[in-house]
Amino acid sequence: MSFDATARAPEGERLSRNSIGLLHIVFFVVAAAAPLTAVVGASPAAFAFGNGAGVPGAFVLAGLLYIMFSAGFTAMSHHVGGTGAFYVYIAQGLGRQMAVAGALISLLTYSSVQIAVYALSGVFMAGTMEGFGVAAPWYVWSFAQLLLVHLAGQRNIAFSGKILGVAMILEFVVLLLLDLGILFQGGGPEGLTLNNFAPSVVFGPGLGIALVFVIGSFIGFESTAIFGEEARNPTVTIPRATYVAVLLITLFYAFSTWAIAQHYGFSHIQQEAMNNKEALYFVAAEKVLGGWSVALMNGLLALSFFACVLSFHNTLNRYFFALGREGVAWHGLARIHPVHGSPWVAGNLQSLSAASILLAFLLVGADGFAVVFSWMSALAVLGILAVQALVSLAIIRYFSRRHGHEHSPLVTRILPFVSLVGLAGAFVLVAANLELLTGSDSHIVQAFPVLVLAVGLGGLALARVIRLRKPELYDNLGKVFE
Repeated sequence: MSFDATARAPEGERLSRNSIGLLHIVFFVVAAAAPLTAVVGASPAAFAFGNGAGVPGAFVLAGLLYIMFSAGFTAMSHHVGGTGAFYVYIAQGLGRQMAVAGALISLLTYSSVQIAVYALSGVFMAGTMEGFGVAAPWYVWSFAQLLLVHLAGQRNIAFSGKILGVAMILEFVVLLLLDLGILFQGGGPEGLTLNNFAPSVVFGPGLGIALVFVIGSFIGFESTAIFGEEARNPTVTIPRATYVAVLLITLFYAFSTWAIAQHYGFSHIQQEAMNNKEALYFVAAEKVLGGWSVALMNGLLALSFFACVLSFHNTLNRYFFALGREGVAWHGLARIHPVHGSPWVAGNLQSLSAASILLAFLLVGADGFAVVFSWMSALAVLGILAVQALVSLAIIRYFSRRHGHEHSPLVTRILPFVSLVGLAGAFVLVAANLELLTGSDSHIVQAFPVLVLAVGLGGLALARVIRLRKPELYDNLGKVFE
């Protein structure tokens, strides 16, 4: 017997079925990973502070970790459905209280990464537009983008899918042109080599630090399950979309970082990244492709930011929607737009909360890059690792009690356990390197792991309050959508 998290929901509280297919979901997921933002923005820091020339191999390692995670994750999607994604999965595997804890950590995670990208895009746009004689603080551009994202998110999910599809394709094209240009030129001063993937290089000093940046580049791939309620043939589409997204991100990021390492040279890439983190790829693009590519890359980077926050906006909408439909949050969040079939009330709350957080940072005079982006991205990495570890444990528990005979033990126990250990280890690595990741020794930053734990404990406490005060609602947690 499978669990469908939508069957009990009233007709007016169901998202539009059969709205999106495999490509739409892949567009959402890869756009959330933001190829241009991740490669151009994150990998230079990984080269500089991590394992240097071994960064391409670090992307392969992270990809293998998430493929192992996806094995149990996609197997469970055959039996568990609905737009709550991690919330529903954890509810079925670890129980109602842990599900609420996981949901609140998920909200913290996706809200943090969205705020981080809003700030980064604002800083980028402020610098870019100043070159055209238009001077405005970073937060002006951040709020302008927030408004555009809100308007796009109110439309049918397929509308966002088309925007994200165009953004993803263009990002891939410009990076692929650079990668192939480097390849066809025979690399840089040291030619071409595959030593970047040699175990002695990948597992060399700094791997743990590199993984901090690399794992952050994968945030969003797991959101395939969030669109299960709106997908065509979800039991087939969701697993395929998950594997396609993980493989695409892994192979493309590994190839792009390998190519840039060839351009500067196996022995020199780490020092080059230290000297020029912000323009590492732009300098290479101008030399390999010409000045036109730099202008194009700048424009596409702005589009990449928009695609990224739109994807997370849609993800957060569906978490708020799921919690509203469950009764954990205000039930009005489960209202569906009569024309577009989108969770428009949840979207209003999501945009309002994002604007409020940005305003709070603005009022205390926080720097858009050094504080808002750096701090929020670090918090997001910690949060996603914690939730993914919970899901891995939920997968093991779920299949130990039901449906285990329908899948291989490799899928239901061994790979989820290996991914659980890997994700927990990554959490420890990130927590140990927070000062390097954020560039700050603030006590607030050092308390981020405790904050993630506190939010989870708050979720447990909330679930217990619901159990005491509204036992009927508590009994239906994780089942309201059946």
